[in-house]
Amino acid sequence: MDDPRGVPPLRSIGDHGIIGDLETAALVAWDGTIDYLCWPSLDSPTVFADLLDRDGGAFSIQPDLDDPEVMQLYVPDTNVLVTRWMAEEGSAELIDLMPHPDARVHPDRGAQCVIRQIRVTRGTVVFAARCAPRFDYAREVPRGLADAGGVRFDGRDLTLRLFASMPLACDSGDAVGQFKLTAGESAWFVLGGDTLVAPDDAQVAAEVASTTAAWRRWAGKSSYKGRWREQVLRSALALKLLTSARHGSIAAAATFSLPEATGAGRNWDYRATWIRDASFTVYAFMRLGFLKEAEHFRHWAGQRVMASTPDDPIRIMYALDGSEAADEQELAHLAGYAGSRPVRIGNAAHAQSQLDIFGELLDSVYLSNKYGAAISHDGWQHIRGIVEYVTAHWQEPDAGIWEMRDKPRHFLHSRVMCWVALDRAIRLAKKRSLPAPLVEWAETRDAIVADVWANFRHPEHGYFVQSRGGTQLDAALLMMPLVRFVSSTDPVWLTTLDAIGEHLRDDGLIYRYRNADGLEGGEGAFTTCTFWYAECLARAGRTDEAQMILAKGIAYANPLGLFSEELDRRGQPLGNFPQALTHLAFISAAYFTDRRLDPSYRPNWQP
Repeated sequence: MDDPRGVPPLRSIGDHGIIGDLETAALVAWDGTIDYLCWPSLDSPTVFADLLDRDGGAFSIQPDLDDPEVMQLYVPDTNVLVTRWMAEEGSAELIDLMPHPDARVHPDRGAQCVIRQIRVTRGTVVFAARCAPRFDYAREVPRGLADAGGVRFDGRDLTLRLFASMPLACDSGDAVGQFKLTAGESAWFVLGGDTLVAPDDAQVAAEVASTTAAWRRWAGKSSYKGRWREQVLRSALALKLLTSARHGSIAAAATFSLPEATGAGRNWDYRATWIRDASFTVYAFMRLGFLKEAEHFRHWAGQRVMASTPDDPIRIMYALDGSEAADEQELAHLAGYAGSRPVRIGNAAHAQSQLDIFGELLDSVYLSNKYGAAISHDGWQHIRGIVEYVTAHWQEPDAGIWEMRDKPRHFLHSRVMCWVALDRAIRLAKKRSLPAPLVEWAETRDAIVADVWANFRHPEHGYFVQSRGGTQLDAALLMMPLVRFVSSTDPVWLTTLDAIGEHLRDDGLIYRYRNADGLEGGEGAFTTCTFWYAECLARAGRTDEAQMILAKGIAYANPLGLFSEELDRRGQPLGNFPQALTHLAFISAAYFTDRRLDPSYRPNWQP
């Protein structure tokens, strides 16, 4: 394949909406092209990957209109996406969705599929459609054959079927169609697996209606009624799309190898579940009233805990089904987004030591026990084993939250999260009257506190620093008051917050750190950190600043309200998309800031 290094991509990262069925997800670009889809699961190989290579496969539907205005929006309170074209001579809209698993009205014809319904709203419009799948990360061009009124794409290990309400033909193995519609007329395409049976107009209409209703029922369970309701609900809907209905796990993002810096090698696979996201996920879903999702994730994480042993502790990440995360490999045949090579699948970070994950895990266990079901006896025994592991290893260096690939360091964030692990275990044991060596645990917890205050401060300015004996700042320090390690109004913390604002902030952009991390090139600002920073400002009582940072952070979302992992200096999206951790951080910041702005806000304990 050609190497377009230095050539702008056909479509930018932010030019996309996402649809899905809680098993996989597709990205639909602003021009009506599906240029990214893994099948049948989110962590399966791609069947469309034009986003990563111009020969990676795509499914396009294009109207023949002169210089149309194009826009995208979601049907309110749903994950049903609408793309609209408006021109002088006519207008049209495309509805894209995958049937919701709770609302499939015709499971006998093959439940999992992509539905594309096109309608002309004014004038007469000619359309050209092309479905060009490329299986196995574009390593295989399937054989396209006319079959049963549609087109069948046969590969070595996968077969897809495409049906449409107008004739389709095969062109070099791709399915193509050209058709004309006048105002009020519509057409549809349905793409699915080998068991897919051709639907009729009524069945397609029923699937669209039932899926729209199912998403609205789910969104209606939200208990959040505050400021930023629309943006918070969109974040919740995006998070739901990254959640596995089968397993309860949540992917870090829908994509792999979208670069943190174009043209560099910072390209990672985020289609796995990080234990780190556990507490954020549980907190966000519970705060919004989605208790079922929080409990399902807690159960998934609990299974990982039950499978761990002192010699084989819980890992930092897992595949979506809970198995070992895939080893990292490079796909040399793909050019990469904007020529950003190598394109990677799998993630070598799964073998790293990251001590912070134990704090995030224990925080989620504590929250689940506080607001949900009580932990079992066997579950508590495994939690005790995890706490004992933390007690024995908290003083060791690790790779840290940002998964740095140079030598291990003593990171402050890891120390703090080891403190969280012990603190939450002690609280849980006391609340539930569970057997535990509380004196020993409390001594270790207090030793961590003493270590942090003695060894992780700037020798001249006194604020907290990234690593022991260092002078560099780290946006991960913003978690310190959020997990209640330090008061949000402690003078040392406020000095740290101001230092982060001075050295890591560029207007509303917040960078993770400025020091070398063992990787080539630089990186963008980290969108999650913008919302951590906003929440810290709100907790410190600086609500005017918090609101402004929140406003700027929201503006960095794409027009559909979706956040990428990072941003370049112009605020343009970088990294994998949409990013779960950012949507989680936004929900948390919006929730707390809204509460803090409420005149009736009277906390029992000040933050």
